[in-house]
Amino acid sequence: MPPSVGMRFGRYELLSQLGAGGMGEVWKARDLDLHRDVAVKFLPERFTADEGRLGRFAQEARAASSLNHPNIVTIHEIGETSGLPFIVMERVEGGRCTTSSRKGQGAPSPPAASSRSAPRSRTASPRPTPPASSTGT
Repeated sequence: MPPSVGMRFGRYELLSQLGAGGMGEVWKARDLDLHRDVAVKFLPERFTADEGRLGRFAQEARAASSLNHPNIVTIHEIGETSGLPFIVMERVEGGRCTTSSRKGQGAPSPPAASSRSAPRSRTASPRPTPPASSTGT
């Protein structure tokens, strides 16, 4: 059964569809136990028999859950309901990424620029500049 408004599974109730793409549909849902809104990503039904896609879907959840960064959503749960794999994650309020990018807000750095800069240690400090010689030599 495809996701629909009002559908309940586990402790979640789907409220509205937020978007859809090549790897899934994302829904706004309510966590009925914790009284908070979350986002739920479902793998489309047409991919549930594809082991490769199932593996990538699970890997996406595992990879995101292993990271802690302000620009990466928190993963709350992975599971399956009515034969559909899902990922429950933090719901982030705001506009679409494309809208922010067009306005010049929150646009990511171009990959070429970020790949050219060498990583710096947080503990590294710049080398002190030697004092200028007062002898004029």
